[in-house]
Amino acid sequence: MALTTLDPDTALIVVDLQKGIVSLPLAHSIDTVVERSRALLDAFREHGLPVVLVNVAGGAPGRTERPRMGEPFPPDWTDLIAELDQQPGDIVITKRTWGAFASTDLEHKLKALGVTQVVVAGVATGTGVESTARQAYELGFNVTLALDAMTDSRPEAHDYSIKNVFPRLGETGTAQDIIDLLKTRSV
Repeated sequence: MALTTLDPDTALIVVDLQKGIVSLPLAHSIDTVVERSRALLDAFREHGLPVVLVNVAGGAPGRTERPRMGEPFPPDWTDLIAELDQQPGDIVITKRTWGAFASTDLEHKLKALGVTQVVVAGVATGTGVESTARQAYELGFNVTLALDAMTDSRPEAHDYSIKNVFPRLGETGTAQDIIDLLKTRSV
């Protein structure tokens, strides 16, 4: 589905743009993802809309077939990157699962602000971004995904999420499409 509208109470969620993750090999230029995420951040802040900055500081318990990065993480691995220009009014969520809603108070914080829609961007498309979008959708939020403001270490996961999963969770568009809609939305 093409991007059609943004609700008056829309929040931006930027997932896992943190020092330890942006330094990993990724399918698309992290500089471009950061640049577009920053443009979204600036636009949401300019319009007085909520901004959520998410980092990951662990993993859900349980056995997996693939090894996971062990804790403790290296120093500053979980620190949000400076390019996000974290502001005092930003909501900061530290997660220990793939999605930003599970085991956090993000749903409560957004609903307390009257948020009905979320725009999701960040890393990794097939895990953190997709899980956050799935959880938002399941919680009743309208979901929009900024396709050119995300990437993954696995090109096939990125492509699969964009082509097969995201159209079933919400609307998709570019960062600029979203910024343009912000300028025309009714308050």
